[in-house]
Amino acid sequence: MNQLVDATGLVARLKSAFSWRLGVQLLIVFVAGDAFLHVSEMRTGALVAAATMLALALSFYMPATPMPLAVTSMPWDDLITHDERAIFVTDPSGEILSQNSAADRLVPHSDSNALDQALSHLMTNASAIVFRLQAKAQKADAAHEDVVTRQGNFRISTHRIANSENLLWRMHAQQEQSSAGHAAERLSLPMFTAGGSGSILFMNDAMRKLVGGRPKNLNNIFVDVPLTSGGTTTVSAADGPVDVMVVIVEGAMGRTEYFLAPALQTSPAPPPMAQLEDFPIALLELDMRGRIADSNKIARSLLGLDTNPANTMGDLIEGLGRPIADWLNDATEGKGLHRPEVLKCKRGPDEMYVQVTLGRVISGGEISLIVLLNDATELKSLEKQFVQSQKMQAIGQLAGGVAHDFNNLLTAISGHCDLLMLRHDRGDNDYSDLEQINQNANRAASLVGQLLAFSRKQNLQLEALDMRDTLSDLTHLLNRLVGAQISLSLSHDPNLMAVRADRRQLEQVLMNLVVNARDALGGQGEISIETRNAKLTSELKRDRATVPAGDYVLVKVSDDGCGIPVEKLPKIFEPFYTSKKTGEGTGLGLSTAYGIIKQSGGFIFADSELGRGSVFTIYFPTHDKPVVPAKPIEAKVEQFSIGPNGGMVLLVEDEAPVRAFASRALQYRGFQVVEADCGETALDLLSDGTLNIDIVLTDVIMPGMDGPTWVKEARKNNPKLRVVFMSGYADGSAVEEQLTVPESVFLPKPFSLDELTSTVRKHLSAAA
Repeated sequence: MNQLVDATGLVARLKSAFSWRLGVQLLIVFVAGDAFLHVSEMRTGALVAAATMLALALSFYMPATPMPLAVTSMPWDDLITHDERAIFVTDPSGEILSQNSAADRLVPHSDSNALDQALSHLMTNASAIVFRLQAKAQKADAAHEDVVTRQGNFRISTHRIANSENLLWRMHAQQEQSSAGHAAERLSLPMFTAGGSGSILFMNDAMRKLVGGRPKNLNNIFVDVPLTSGGTTTVSAADGPVDVMVVIVEGAMGRTEYFLAPALQTSPAPPPMAQLEDFPIALLELDMRGRIADSNKIARSLLGLDTNPANTMGDLIEGLGRPIADWLNDATEGKGLHRPEVLKCKRGPDEMYVQVTLGRVISGGEISLIVLLNDATELKSLEKQFVQSQKMQAIGQLAGGVAHDFNNLLTAISGHCDLLMLRHDRGDNDYSDLEQINQNANRAASLVGQLLAFSRKQNLQLEALDMRDTLSDLTHLLNRLVGAQISLSLSHDPNLMAVRADRRQLEQVLMNLVVNARDALGGQGEISIETRNAKLTSELKRDRATVPAGDYVLVKVSDDGCGIPVEKLPKIFEPFYTSKKTGEGTGLGLSTAYGIIKQSGGFIFADSELGRGSVFTIYFPTHDKPVVPAKPIEAKVEQFSIGPNGGMVLLVEDEAPVRAFASRALQYRGFQVVEADCGETALDLLSDGTLNIDIVLTDVIMPGMDGPTWVKEARKNNPKLRVVFMSGYADGSAVEEQLTVPESVFLPKPFSLDELTSTVRKHLSAAA
């Protein structure tokens, strides 16, 4: 025993031995065991055991010369030649260093030695696939991807070779699958998958048998291309032309699945519904009276037939515009077949729509109908959203256009009324009549302002606002609006962020919402206004609007009044829509609020429940820039001197009544006025060297050259020309142009005599 190897040394040698030496040692042990089992004599067994232990001990003292693993000692060709998979070895740049015979058969040799170029004969996007896999393998040592090639579905895998930057690539074919999984191969009905260009990517066994092989393109299979889902076409089958009905299912990545069924009108023996049980399209079978005879799994799930059976199609759908029974009778006579109709389902709590296509089957003298169903709920929702947006846009354009023309009329009416009132004392009998005209003109101007707010074509003076300050200033007025019997409560987030809005218009929104809540309470109840910060981590989609992710200030105006009926809720923001009695509302309060909020970049939503009340929620984007108080304008050394008669004004207005009033008003206040009815005439007058124009008063929207355009042209020769723009509404392009004109101010129509002359005088007196 003293001659035995020390146990510690033995363990150390075992740890340093390579795996192939360990294999030799284990073999020796197995030989010894075999000897013990077969040698019966103890002496012989002892000798064999001793010899075995000696050999085992000697093996531990063998020189530890590991088998070299360098690639050069065993060529790659010897390792991969007999592999059934296509194998490539590339350097880090993608150049092929070696490939086996399976790769030679799969990919023909090309002039380029790059792997992506070699694979381009097999697939269309080889460069992108190779690049992705190469990048992943360099990071994670291995990567794989399943791809569709011209020879079927393949898995491409790559591994980084140890102690090297080279890559080992393997390609092997996979069993073809469609999106329906392995069931597609077992489906008795022919089906195939095609790419966007019409190339065939997959065929199940039934399809291959039908066409007698595997054509490469749709044109090699069908007589008429493109195909229509639910339509009938002819297949160039192996045994001659065959009429089939095609069902098309759009898949991912531009792939489309096609399912073929015997043509419904010509097939003498249509497939039983049991054969179509797992068909990926909802199908119903109707008898001549329109009663449901059979259905497949998807149809039962779509229409809820498992839990709530129905006898006829009339029990399931509505909205055709004619009796369902008459429609089905026409179909049994061969009329209106294969014409899809989008109809509303009667089942379920939510609105659901289905696209219904009818086909006729004649078998054994009996006529039946096959109904193809597709869920069209999302399509119908998108259609409603589009129609609603088009309607709101059309109303907005109409309101904006009417408001522009109406403001010109109001400017002339109120302006000439001001001129008349200057010539009458308050004690005059006509003065009260003139005052009534003026007051009603102002009311009309306020109504037009609401139209402009809805159409989002008003002029906003945007500034950073603290909603708490705005509501604090407005609280007294709101309390007067709601009355003594209604409680008004306010709740604010102490860390409320600022918003960017027009203070006057924001106050208008809050007043309109509070008045709407007051009217819903019927004289008593509670109105609450809550403000808080809200952060959307993902976009919010509701009520045909999408609120982007970000930080918002949330304003909630809620009441416990009568609530709004569900069918009326989608219409409450439309102009002139009101649920109040005649004479109790104009229908512009909520539409005005909607327009102001949208023009300010915000969103408004309404939630209501009959008998429980309503909640209006406003999302205003936060504004992180602090308010910088406006600094007083310091007069420059160079002062502008007003002429002895107040200054010369160039008045440019295409509306004659407005131009007449403005001219008389300015002359009454001591200004000299030169008139022009268009921008071109104004440029001609400015080119006259005898005129010394001090300031320009011009309309924004005019035929020919609009206000900003002709003013910019005039500024080329007179860069210090002062300008007052006036307009009935803020047309997007023209008024945005006006905002870029320096030394200019804006005067909205309608305006009074004092507003006109005061604006001109202030701008004329300002420093140049």
